[in-house]
Amino acid sequence: MNRRIALKHLALVTGGMALIPSCDFSSNDIISAYEKLQITVSEKDLLGSISNTIIPAGEIKGALDIEVPDFILVMVNDCMNAEQQQKFLTGLRAFPQYVKTQTGSAFSKLSDNGREEIIKEGLKAEEVENDATKFFLNTAKRLTIQGYMASEYIQTEVIPYSLIPGTYDGAVLISDIQKPRING
Repeated sequence: MNRRIALKHLALVTGGMALIPSCDFSSNDIISAYEKLQITVSEKDLLGSISNTIIPAGEIKGALDIEVPDFILVMVNDCMNAEQQQKFLTGLRAFPQYVKTQTGSAFSKLSDNGREEIIKEGLKAEEVENDATKFFLNTAKRLTIQGYMASEYIQTEVIPYSLIPGTYDGAVLISDIQKPRING
């Protein structure tokens, strides 16, 4: 191999290595799946943390495990008018500042009990400045519960869904029933 070419390549690699630490590869691009919402990845992660605080994982999967934040964003994108969408986004973007004002730290740094308390306080807030935050939290809570209960996981594994009522058997003891059935 030619020594000049090797030195040129070595200089290019060394220069590139010197520039890499100054580059910011953490892009916070707008997610394109939701046409009407201008939502970023970090905002979606915050919504995931909030929904996981509302329904955490335990013996069964939590809201984040069955991708409830995607359900929330689809419902807001498709089922709300422009004014409600804007109010939801305003509340979502104001929530980190609300948490910082109330607790002095970021939502992600709070303990599980601290997260629960700040969400409860936000739902009860009477202040006018927190109107968008309160709307956001109420909507997120309602859609988290709706998305969780309507998920395939809940409907097939936790509470089996039966489209039509089963057969009638009047001589069954309650203690013999294994799983509750939801009849549609």
